[in-house]
Amino acid sequence: MSDLLNTLALSASGMKAQSTRLRHISENISNTDTPGYRRKIVSFEDVQDRAGGLDLVRTGNVRLDRSELERIFDPAHPMADESGHYDGSNVDLVVEIADARQAQRTYEANLRMFDQARKMTSSLFDLLRK
Repeated sequence: MSDLLNTLALSASGMKAQSTRLRHISENISNTDTPGYRRKIVSFEDVQDRAGGLDLVRTGNVRLDRSELERIFDPAHPMADESGHYDGSNVDLVVEIADARQAQRTYEANLRMFDQARKMTSSLFDLLRK
């Protein structure tokens, strides 16, 4: 039974990590037009589960992307400097959509692994009942 629990714990940790990543990606997308907004980057870390002796995954520190902010020319904008420019965000929608798709697929793979382990356990119990 411990293999089943390990499989469920591993897939659950992957789903939790990817859902956190998706949350930060959605924050990036929603702040694409926010002046001065820096893209958030989520990292993952390997965590040792002492109870099960299992390596799980979780999100690490969220970092801000330090690449240059886009300079936008709009003299009428309230944040424009004397040259008429202000700092936009460094969020690239194409990158964010690609990251969201990857996180979604990884989440779904973990969900399928969780569901498969559940089905295998159910089948085992059905065999034992006969």
